[in-house]
Amino acid sequence: MSSSPDVAAQSPTERGGSVPRRTPVKAALASFLGSTLEYYDFFIYGTAAALVFPQLFFPAGNPAIATIAAFATFGVAYVARPLGGLVMGHFGDRLGRKNVLLFTLVLMGMASLGIGLLPAYEQIGVWATILLVIARLAQGFSAGAESAGASSLTLEHSPEGRRGFFTSFVMTGYASGMVLSTLVFIPITALPQEQLMSWGWRIPFLLSVLVLALAFWVRTRLDETPAFEEQVAEDEPRKLPSREVLRYQRSDVLRVLLMSVFSVMQTIFTVFGLSYAVQHGGIERTSILTVNAVAIGLSMIVMPLCGRLSDRIGRRPLMLTAMIGSTVSLYLYFLALGTGNIWLVFGASFLFMTVFYSGFNGVWPSFFGELFATPVRYTGMAMGNQLGLLVAGFGPMIGGLLLTEGEFGWIPVAVFGSICALLAAVAAFSARETAHTNIAELGEPYLRAVGAKR
Repeated sequence: MSSSPDVAAQSPTERGGSVPRRTPVKAALASFLGSTLEYYDFFIYGTAAALVFPQLFFPAGNPAIATIAAFATFGVAYVARPLGGLVMGHFGDRLGRKNVLLFTLVLMGMASLGIGLLPAYEQIGVWATILLVIARLAQGFSAGAESAGASSLTLEHSPEGRRGFFTSFVMTGYASGMVLSTLVFIPITALPQEQLMSWGWRIPFLLSVLVLALAFWVRTRLDETPAFEEQVAEDEPRKLPSREVLRYQRSDVLRVLLMSVFSVMQTIFTVFGLSYAVQHGGIERTSILTVNAVAIGLSMIVMPLCGRLSDRIGRRPLMLTAMIGSTVSLYLYFLALGTGNIWLVFGASFLFMTVFYSGFNGVWPSFFGELFATPVRYTGMAMGNQLGLLVAGFGPMIGGLLLTEGEFGWIPVAVFGSICALLAAVAAFSARETAHTNIAELGEPYLRAVGAKR
């Protein structure tokens, strides 16, 4: 009888109980569900910001200004993300990955539930907008810690030679969250306008409690990572991981920051592109939501394949291919939106999101984490990643400001995405290849500096 992957990943000593166990399948499942909740909540917010929040939470009178303001509240969460990453990364590197991730999970779920219960602007005026922003900030604080923590946890549970594959499930949860949010929103957007605006839009936010309950249950049954426990057994956790990582690995924090800027492609596609398709392409809301769901849903297959391929040929080749391919296909995507032909839109979406962007999403959770040593991994990854995501968060708002009149008014938006991709590609090219490095030797600049001090 064959053993399970979790058991097979353990050494005989580990199975004897004297060394912390690696449980890659369980860790990947826990990270997948946590990311599903995070991105489900983020996507339903982005969809609502594009379709209903301008009318619900802002004064009537100027639809264009209300849309930009709604996109700004979407971006506000990205302001809180670096703070969440820094604060919770500190505790994650000092106290462990597991308990911090339980806290971020509950915070995200409660913030989403709160949004679903908010009164509208016509009921309590500007307080509706203020409360929406507060809930969005809480979402951002949670999300800032979630992705780096989930990536660190899964990476440190993964067997050597398969870290890319198992850690790719962090962002497979992103695709799952997108599909779930779209499946929920498609029938909601088909409601009569009055019902959509009164109670229909609340349902997706209230349903997030179901994902929260399942993800929390799985995470409570997960062990702390072997790499963290072994590090603690050998040495005390750093008192200020942020100071340590900036002292010894600030160039890697900068690389992760610049590579994370590439995520603007995702928010341009899922939020700005949705609004552009409806308002300028004449495409029905349910049609473009379906296209987005299918294109991103198919990436659930492609991302693990890209992660596994990166275990073989390295992280950098996959990252650079994804960045170049996504940049070219972004222009094709906007050209397709301008035609109003849903089949052309789907083809361009498939090429852009399913094929090329999946190369980035499937690899960055392992690549970013592998740049840092265990004592500062959570903090270093969260700090760089979340600061870079500030640009991505405000991508839809920047796109709204750059958009000009006419058939090709989208070109400045695409140029903006291209500049972000160029910065990310330079950072990826300059980074160390980490796919074949033993986990105990990752974060070489930190290890070298700390070893020299001793």
